[in-house]
Formats: sequence, structure tokens, C-alpha cells
Amino acid sequence: MRRLLPDPGPTSVGQQLDGLELGREARDHRPYVITNFAITLDGRATIQGRSGPIGSDADTQMLVGLRTIVDAVMIGAGTLRTERYGRIVPDAEKRARRERDGLSPDPLVVVVSGRLDIPWDAPLFTEGGGRVLIFTVSEMEAPDTRTPVGVVRHQGPVDLSAALTHLHTEHGVRALLCEGGPRLHGQLIEAGLVDELFVTHAPKLAGGEGPGLVTGLPELERPLELAWLLEQDGELFARYRTVS
Repeated sequence: MRRLLPDPGPTSVGQQLDGLELGREARDHRPYVITNFAITLDGRATIQGRSGPIGSDADTQMLVGLRTIVDAVMIGAGTLRTERYGRIVPDAEKRARRERDGLSPDPLVVVVSGRLDIPWDAPLFTEGGGRVLIFTVSEMEAPDTRTPVGVVRHQGPVDLSAALTHLHTEHGVRALLCEGGPRLHGQLIEAGLVDELFVTHAPKLAGGEGPGLVTGLPELERPLELAWLLEQDGELFARYRTVS
């Protein structure tokens, strides 16, 4: 892997993420929020409905590395249904590293689901690792699952700003990674709640009518600052900061 910007030279995912203490950047009332997506040259975030075919092994390393350094990982119910998540940090060595760094062994998994339409048989709920917290407007009760599940109910649409404040004040979440999907990503950006975007630009064309980096985001110029740009085998790894 090469670092193109800043300070061109050889690097690795581990070198780029080592010492990246995102929790220190937490706001007074909410966590520091980063997002991570892989997209094709034509801007698609999925191929045949899934994100997996877009990125490479290096992209997976970046995703796993980011999961390892945050307090919580947020996903929308649609992404959970499609990707059928398991334990967020399945590697025992990485969980031990989290503990050495003062984090819980598993990041808190945060699910946003208006209707509580959740795949309760997904490994995330059946394997028993970590904890899950769901924000919803539904009055339905969650079933018993091996993995502990908490539910926070909102009146009307889930208020993402209030949800982040709750995570910060009630669960000590200082840094949060959002993995989508594109609609949740757009909602966070529209609410001014995203601080950084980690975007993998894959050297692929997808075609079709799949979703892009965001869905439902009103048109508006939103400047970003490029913090770094890495390259491996034609794949670009960009880290952007939002500009107030």
C-alpha cells in the first residue's frame, strides 16, 4: 500500500490507523462519528444488492481496523437484513487489543429500525458476543436472544441527534462508526452528525440502479477536506473530514 497524500511513501492499513484516537475528538453532547463505505467508479455502493463484491481484502482490513478502534458501530435495519451481520469483532486477539486500549472487548452494535423489522436469526443475535442497542419507533417487543439486546423507543421518526446524545451520555460512546446503509448515511449527513468519511474507491464499474454513497440527501454543496489518500492495486482509500 502507498500513501499518496500527505507525505507520499509506503504504508499499511495498520500504520494508518495506529494511534488514531477518535474518542478524543468526541463532542460535548455526542460521539465523534465516522462512516465507512466502498463505492465503484460509477458511484454504486452495492453489486447485486450487496456491498461485499465491491471492495478488496485491503478494504476489509480497513473496515475491521476501524471497528477495532471505535466504541460503537451503527447500522440500519435494511443493511442488517441484507448483510446478516455476525459478531462485529470476531477475532479474539483484536478484542484483547481493544481491552488493552481501554475499550470494551466488543463495540456496542447500534441498530436503527423504524418498524423493528429485524432478522433475529442473524448471527449477531444468535452468537452471544457483545451487546446490541436498537433505536425504533415500534411498540413491538424484541424476542429473547443469546446476545443481550436493549431497545430505545422514539416518538415519530428516530431522532438521530437524540440517539447519539443517548449513546454518549448513557453508554459512554465517544467514537462511533456508521456502516450504512446509504439512507442512514444520508440522514446523518443531513443532520450535520458526520465528522469523517472513509471511502474506498474501487476500480470497478457496476452499472444498474443500485444505491450510491447516500440516498435521500437533499441537493446542496457540502465541502470536504481530504485528510489522506492511499492506493493499493488501483484501489483508492480516502479519508475525508467534513467542513463546518
